[in-house]
Amino acid sequence: MRANKSMQWMFLAAALLALPSLAIAQQGEVHVGKVTGHSGAGKQLYFRFCWGCHGFRGDGNGENGPYLNILPRNFVAATFKCRSTPTGTLPTDEDLYNSLGRGFTNSNMPAWISLTNQQRADMVAFIKTFSPRWKSDKPGDPIAVPAEPALSLQSIQHGKELFTKLECWKCHGPEGRGDGPSAATLTDSNEQPIRPYNFAEGSRFKCGATNHDLYKIFMTGLDGTPMPSFADVIKPDDAWDLVHYLRTLQVTHKSPELTLWMSTKEGAEFVKAQKVGGTSTGSGIKQ
Repeated sequence: MRANKSMQWMFLAAALLALPSLAIAQQGEVHVGKVTGHSGAGKQLYFRFCWGCHGFRGDGNGENGPYLNILPRNFVAATFKCRSTPTGTLPTDEDLYNSLGRGFTNSNMPAWISLTNQQRADMVAFIKTFSPRWKSDKPGDPIAVPAEPALSLQSIQHGKELFTKLECWKCHGPEGRGDGPSAATLTDSNEQPIRPYNFAEGSRFKCGATNHDLYKIFMTGLDGTPMPSFADVIKPDDAWDLVHYLRTLQVTHKSPELTLWMSTKEGAEFVKAQKVGGTSTGSGIKQ
């Protein structure tokens, strides 16, 4: 009997000692859909593919950093541009997962489509180990994105009015070329010069390519950049009108919005007057 009780106590003690290890393992996990990512596996992937830019400690000070026109993300600071969550909050695991698969246009961050879903989830789990924010803060709740209203000329025209009223032109320029009067003065959270997006030359945005993605950019902002959140400034329907108008500024991207806008005299004259030049980061010389 005593022997049985002794064995029970030994098993109980072993289980209690194992609890911290179990907690650590759970902290090193992320869940994206049906995939569970593990930081241990992600660590191997990070030091194979990422540390050269993002640094050994994840602080963005990799040996390749000085040669890049946009500094690599500092995972220790845990400030992320592309999120589905309100400005100032942490992104969801799915946000980070999608960023790895999408990459960042106009930067040296590629789309890691060569990685499997499991590997991307593992990478997210390890990236989250760099910053203490993931222990003290929770990701924000994803913003609600209402259904997109039907496209109309009235929507485009109202979006154009909002572009002026909200002073988007001061950074993005009157024609959306990223050459507004404030463009040359803008810096990011690393105190590095940053150019506003040039709609005339781009088809993809920093955080995606769809109208849904563009809507989220308005409402969440791009943390670490001068692009603010307009969630407290404009109503959802106004945001969709702005989305529709900005699509017409992408004169090299044949969208439904541009096609409809070109059916008007004003839109046709605007597109005809555009000249290809510069890059989607706003730099370059008009040709």
